[in-house]
Amino acid sequence: MIDGKTTLIAHIGYPTESFKAPMIYNPWFAQRGINAVVVPMGLKAEHFAEGLRTLFRLTNLRGALITMPHKVSTMALVDALTPTARIAGACNAVLLRDDGTLLGDQFDGAGFVRGIQRKGCQLQGASVLVSGCGGVGSAIAASLAGAGVARLSLFDARDASAQALAARLQAHYPQLQVGTGSNDPAGYQLVVNATPLGMTEADPLPFDVSRIDPQAWVGEVVMKTEYTPLLRAALERGCQVQVGTDMLFEMIPAYLEFFGFGTATAEELRAVARIAY
Repeated sequence: MIDGKTTLIAHIGYPTESFKAPMIYNPWFAQRGINAVVVPMGLKAEHFAEGLRTLFRLTNLRGALITMPHKVSTMALVDALTPTARIAGACNAVLLRDDGTLLGDQFDGAGFVRGIQRKGCQLQGASVLVSGCGGVGSAIAASLAGAGVARLSLFDARDASAQALAARLQAHYPQLQVGTGSNDPAGYQLVVNATPLGMTEADPLPFDVSRIDPQAWVGEVVMKTEYTPLLRAALERGCQVQVGTDMLFEMIPAYLEFFGFGTATAEELRAVARIAY
């Protein structure tokens, strides 16, 4: 029940049709008796900076979830950033603090890593390919480095983005082997699609699936459908996979703590979620 005392969390991105967070947060809020709601809000890139500033003038807005394509541009629009956001070079959560300033943080990478580790994927010493070095890909790469992978290859259609991420990673993890420029998935224990490819059935696959080792894990960030064309092809190949919403369920407890709503386990969230595709 939304009333005059309801606290708002904006979920900002474009397009909004694939947003899944409201279908997880809002049932959990209702079950816990928390008078808060996550509201999807579509902002195109050209309107984002002005729109974000305007939204945070609302007196009942606690913060915002930030998703594609705004995670990198948000970095310049907040007053302070956590170390995690700085390393990732991207921000997916903004908190309005009591003094009126905006704090940016990043939870994508932690959600992805927690999810795939809980499934049994061994990251310590592993070799990983991440395709897509925007906000979500940068965050995942940073968390993979923190989890102890030995070799990390980065690919982006804009090679400068991959090189910039590689430089940030090597500055914080000098022992990590980092390469850029190749999207060939052969020889990796984990292959990650952090691009928007898969949002529509007509998209090309982000990798040549025939080159993926059948013993490898394949991770996805696209949430348009549960099993994207990439994941379906990977399963046919014999790979183990992580769907995009798994990352979301694993990061939401950290979001809840960030926004001051307590915490939850991924299992508790799954039990009440009403996800539809």
